Amino acid sequence: MAHSYVQESIKNRRSVNRAFASKFAKSMFIAVSLLVILSFIGTRMFTHVDLNLYGYVVGTFVFIGGFFYRFIAWGERPPTKIFMKKGIRLLFRKSTPKTTANHLGTYQFIWDRGIYRWTQHLLIGWGVILSCLVTFPLVFGWMYFTMEENGYYTVVAFGMDVMRVEADGWLAFFFYNALNFTAIAVILGVCMALYRRLKHMQARAEQKFIYDFMPLYLLLFISITGLALTFMNVFLHGQGHYVMSLIHQYSVIVTLIYLPFGKLAHIPFRPLSVFARNYREHYSEQSMKKCKNCSTEFVSTEQSRDVRDVLHENAIHFDMEEGFNLAELCLPCRRKYRMSRFSGKPTHKVIHKEANQDAKG
Repeated sequence: MAHSYVQESIKNRRSVNRAFASKFAKSMFIAVSLLVILSFIGTRMFTHVDLNLYGYVVGTFVFIGGFFYRFIAWGERPPTKIFMKKGIRLLFRKSTPKTTANHLGTYQFIWDRGIYRWTQHLLIGWGVILSCLVTFPLVFGWMYFTMEENGYYTVVAFGMDVMRVEADGWLAFFFYNALNFTAIAVILGVCMALYRRLKHMQARAEQKFIYDFMPLYLLLFISITGLALTFMNVFLHGQGHYVMSLIHQYSVIVTLIYLPFGKLAHIPFRPLSVFARNYREHYSEQSMKKCKNCSTEFVSTEQSRDVRDVLHENAIHFDMEEGFNLAELCLPCRRKYRMSRFSGKPTHKVIHKEANQDAKG
């Protein structure tokens, strides 16, 4: 009975997959359908739709397409499949909440590189995240405000009245200016990042305009034009608002289209770091692999085995003449061994710790 049920489930799953041309098409259909359903519920059957925001909707759909394209291409890689599969199984470890807070909330892993870099990442990261949490619910109609004659705003979320706030009160002030606050945070963080990239000699040597600088300029431009809209409304009585709103909207759309294919893609991919951390921590607690050369424990036995399996699966062979696999050496010894192959001298046999081996940053 159980066997027949499993067979029927597999058959149904295959029939559903055959309805789509690819995994990309299936993912896009599910994501867009979900957004439409949520918008249908949130706008009370599309009765509260702000057509001025349609450009953001189009940009979001293009972003989703790019995101799934890159995610599926990345997820099909053998190393990704391994840590994703094992990371999901380890998702309910006791340390997961702490790991999630450190990686996605407080950025503790960047704190070790210095307070300056931690501050800039905190400002940019949370500035962007909070901006998205405010913008997307408004764009898709999941949240909107209605004004009553008695001087109160009603906050509506998914078609339900959730709270009433005084139009001139402090809470309404924070609602009105939420995007202004996040824009200021992003501007400060981006300026700190640009200063470091321009002044730090090593950073200057490694940076490229398209990959490293352009994402920062896009975020800076979005934030400045967003603040300009508020300035025009408050101090210029709406003069120039229409033109600036189009400039701001186009800048957001261009950034959404670019985001999945550039450096900013690590923002939506960042939650997966929790899987990787759980994978490393769990198997490191079981047993560690010792370096074949210096006997230093450098990686878990499970991860070492997975690396060799992936290399073998891709017909990449690193079996050395000395009787070990290159993946069985720690990073310092691996570098020394490669040097020995070029120089002809057994530099990997010299047990000497590198000067910057434990350096932070």
